[in-house]
Amino acid sequence: MIVSKLLVFVYRAIAAIVRIFPVKLVTPIQNFVARLVLNFSKERKFLVRRHLNRTYEKNLPAKDSEEKVKKTFQTYARYWVDSARMQGLSDFQIDSGFTVEGFEHIENAWEAGVGPILALPHLGGWEWAGRWLTCRPNYEVSVVVEPQKPRELFDFMVKYRESFGMNVIPLGPEAGKAVINAIRKNHVVCLLCDRDIEGKGVKVHFFGEETTIPAGPATLAIRTGAKIIPVAVYQKKNSHHAVVCPPISSERSGKFREDVERMSQDIVTVFESLIQKEPEQWHLMQPNWPSDFKALKDIRSGRI
Repeated sequence: MIVSKLLVFVYRAIAAIVRIFPVKLVTPIQNFVARLVLNFSKERKFLVRRHLNRTYEKNLPAKDSEEKVKKTFQTYARYWVDSARMQGLSDFQIDSGFTVEGFEHIENAWEAGVGPILALPHLGGWEWAGRWLTCRPNYEVSVVVEPQKPRELFDFMVKYRESFGMNVIPLGPEAGKAVINAIRKNHVVCLLCDRDIEGKGVKVHFFGEETTIPAGPATLAIRTGAKIIPVAVYQKKNSHHAVVCPPISSERSGKFREDVERMSQDIVTVFESLIQKEPEQWHLMQPNWPSDFKALKDIRSGRI
């Protein structure tokens, strides 16, 4: 309990600090912290290197690999700093620091009266996209969020997102019903779906190996008629840039499970191209493929 409260206190303090000081002063500190985490996170460093090799479709030379791993940790640190900074920014400041291409895909789906599902990978500054959408007139935004430990930090982050006007749906047994209700209310629903946290997903081929991703986006689209729109949000020097892709085809062509598998594979195929534009901004630091778990076992036993 004491540790949990201390963690929340530390994050609150960091959030307050980054809202006060300019970016040019905060950036060296965030990069220093990223370096510390990198040096003390052997397994995360190992996994990030594996994932980078996947996205580049080759084993990177040691020097290049080390630099790209470092940059990945730096962009992840920036994600947290930018997320903390958002609460102190006005709608005008959020809008000024954000550009988007392909927004007409969201507009067209929303105007049809069925809330679109934005499918996002853990790439760049995805949190900024949800915040920016709350600045748009008439748009209601619902976001599905992963459970976090400790619980106190999770509750803090929920209230933090709600303060922007987001409707927060915790991932869990009741999430499906809540998302369906949000879609029927014509909310724009944001779903991070490049990794299968619950382990109950659908099989796909993702960067050359079979794994699973959540079946939720495809299942919800079939049941509600919602459009699935892949989106990536990239960190730029002093801003963020979103790429909104055309909707995934949701035409029924077979049995329910077959359609879910096809649509999920289509999502992953788009994700691959989006991630390969900025591999060092893909914040995937967990095992995501069957071979990752074996490799982790080997490194823990000293075989690697």
